[in-house]
Amino acid sequence: MGFNHRGGLNPYTSPYTILDCGDIPVTPFDNALALRQMSEAFLELGSRTPALLEGDKPKPKLLTLGGDHSVALPALRALNKIYGGPVAVLHFDAHLDTWNPARYGDAWESPQSDFNHGSMFWIASNEGLILNGSSAHAGLRTRLTGDGWDDYVDDDRQGFLRISSDDIDDLGTKGIIDAIVERIGLETPTYLSIDIDVIDPGLCPGTGTPEPGGWTSRELIRIIRGLESLNVVGADIVEVAPAYDGTGEQTALTAAQLGFEILTSWVGRGLKQRDGSKEGKAEMNTKVGNLGSKRDEL
Repeated sequence: MGFNHRGGLNPYTSPYTILDCGDIPVTPFDNALALRQMSEAFLELGSRTPALLEGDKPKPKLLTLGGDHSVALPALRALNKIYGGPVAVLHFDAHLDTWNPARYGDAWESPQSDFNHGSMFWIASNEGLILNGSSAHAGLRTRLTGDGWDDYVDDDRQGFLRISSDDIDDLGTKGIIDAIVERIGLETPTYLSIDIDVIDPGLCPGTGTPEPGGWTSRELIRIIRGLESLNVVGADIVEVAPAYDGTGEQTALTAAQLGFEILTSWVGRGLKQRDGSKEGKAEMNTKVGNLGSKRDEL
C-alpha cells in the first residue's frame, strides 16, 4: 500500500529508486569526530551515481531521519561540495536554531559545545553554506534570549524570512505556501529541514523541546504538499524522541507520514521534469481516477 492519494502517485513503483541506506555510524563520545563522520557519510552518499540517469546533474536526494537537529550541518557541508555553492534552507521549527553559541552563556565553554541542535544553522551561515536572502523559517514561536530582539537581529543578518506559528491564522496554509515560494523560488537548490516540534505538542509530544501553540499535522502536511514545485535537494525530519511519545506513537507516525509526503513530492516533481510538462502526473491520475488531484485543487 503505497499509493499517495494526495499526490496521485505511488513513489515506490515510479521509475525512481528509493533505498534505505541504514544508519550512519557515529561515536557518542566525541562531537567533533561525530560531525566529521556524518559529513563524510553525507558526501559519500550524495556523490554516488543514481540508479536513474537523467537531466544535466543527476544526483541522489538524501532524506535523513533523526534524532538531533545538528545533523543538518554535515548535510549542508556535503551539499555545498556536491552543488558547488550554498543552498537555501527551508526550516520548519518552533525555534530559530540560528543562535550564536555565545548567547547560551555557558560557564564551561568549549569548541565542541558550540556545535549543538540550536546553533547548527548559525555555524552553517558563517561557513557560507546557506544562501543569504533566500531562506526561511516557518512555524516559529520560541522565546528569545536576553531582554530584546538581538536573536532576530542576528537571524536577519543570516538572511532568513521568519513565518510564525500564529501567521497561519491570518494567511492560511495557502498563504504560508505562497510566502515560502516567493522567498525561495522554484529553481534554487533547497535543503528542507523539519523539526517535529513545529507541530503542537498536544499532537506530537515525542520531542525534547516542546512549545505550545504549534501547527496541526494536517496543516503541515498540506504545506509540504504545496511546496512540491521547490527544488529540494536534501531533507531531514528530526528531533523525534520516542521516550517522550504517547502510547499511540503519534509523533513517530506523523514523522513517517511527513517522510512519505517528501518522497512523493520528489517523485512528483521528477516526473513532471522528466516529461517536460504535467502530462506524466496527469496520466497517472487518469488511470486511478482524479480524486487525488482534485483534492489538491480545493
